[in-house]
Amino acid sequence: MRIKFLGNGDSMGTPRVYCDCPVCGEARTTGANRRMRSSLLLRTEAARPLLLDCGPDFRAQMEAAGLRHVSHGLLTHAHMDHIGGLTDWADGCRWRKETAEVFAPSEVLTDVRDRFPWIENHLRLLANDDGTQYGDWRVRPWKVNHGKNGYSYAYRFDNTLNGKAWAYCSDSIDLTEHQKAPLSGLALLVLGTSFVREPFPMETRSVYDMEEGLQLAAEVKPHSVIFTHLSHDVDVNSDYGLPPNVTLAATGMEITI
Repeated sequence: MRIKFLGNGDSMGTPRVYCDCPVCGEARTTGANRRMRSSLLLRTEAARPLLLDCGPDFRAQMEAAGLRHVSHGLLTHAHMDHIGGLTDWADGCRWRKETAEVFAPSEVLTDVRDRFPWIENHLRLLANDDGTQYGDWRVRPWKVNHGKNGYSYAYRFDNTLNGKAWAYCSDSIDLTEHQKAPLSGLALLVLGTSFVREPFPMETRSVYDMEEGLQLAAEVKPHSVIFTHLSHDVDVNSDYGLPPNVTLAATGMEITI
């Protein structure tokens, strides 16, 4: 499977429109820290490209990737930085006279329908609580703690031929032992870490920081880790002393599992 990062930013993106911090300033000039909202494009043999989350930067991400259409997608939860592009996607389907299929757990689909009651005119919403198949990969969602923001879902991908597995967990914090269990035996963990070290009380937070992400990685022991969902607290020009198997996601980064 080829995994392409269409976006690697948190809910506000970088630069934040109101902010004059050094990271946002750099993002407005040389642009190394410029970030769109987190989203992946997945490709594997014998299956069509699969979009993982569809935030408000969908149009720009599609243009940057040279894509005019995708026909399949996964959603982690119904916050606007993960579903805000569904209206653009649906409008594209309307113009093309096609219907795309979007998979998510039932409660996520309920939230999507509440926000966009008309969306199923052009996007077919399909529950995947029991998992789905994507080429040679078994795809399984599980519910994770999203702190003050309630819940999200993470996804585990297991190759049914060679046994390799990877997981995408963009919006989570303070996972229980039960929620950590699907993170075992991974070739790759893509984990959301918005800050280097978030200084705010735990009850006000919603996503791991990088220090906590490293602790989680040391516990579940994936072969490699990519931190995504990065806020303007993270400067890619800084050396955070990350282990050799841990990297920061970058827009356009593509890896193969």
